[in-house]
Amino acid sequence: MTPSRWLTAAAVLCFGIALLHLAMIFMGPEAYRYFGAPQLARAEARGYAYPDLMTVGLVLVFAGFGAYALSGAGRIRRLPLLTVALVLIGAVFTVRGMALFVQLAQLATGTGAPPRNAVFSLVSLMTGVAFLAGTLPRLRRPGSER
Repeated sequence: MTPSRWLTAAAVLCFGIALLHLAMIFMGPEAYRYFGAPQLARAEARGYAYPDLMTVGLVLVFAGFGAYALSGAGRIRRLPLLTVALVLIGAVFTVRGMALFVQLAQLATGTGAPPRNAVFSLVSLMTGVAFLAGTLPRLRRPGSER
């Protein structure tokens, strides 16, 4: 796959993650509980606004990550600090996704969290790899900023 396609895939994953978080706002406390935030589920059930406000913040962050991926793919205008941002975003997703290996070991021994947590880690790892696979070739070629 070309770097542009990797970054387009990263954008799709980020926008999907953003949409999932947006949907959680409308699904209520059970969604927060299912996705691993029981404290937010309790606050949401009590009528507090901050779980939804925090989630809107996450929607904006993930959508921003998607925009950076599209920019790196050359599909929208060049955003500031593009290469640095792409590397940092890819690193954050990849480090988060590395929990997958611990979770798989725990699942194999029956001592881990629910299997869905491993799926969340897998999606994170895939997103990070897509960012890095689309960005690292630009660092190896002098003068190839796009």
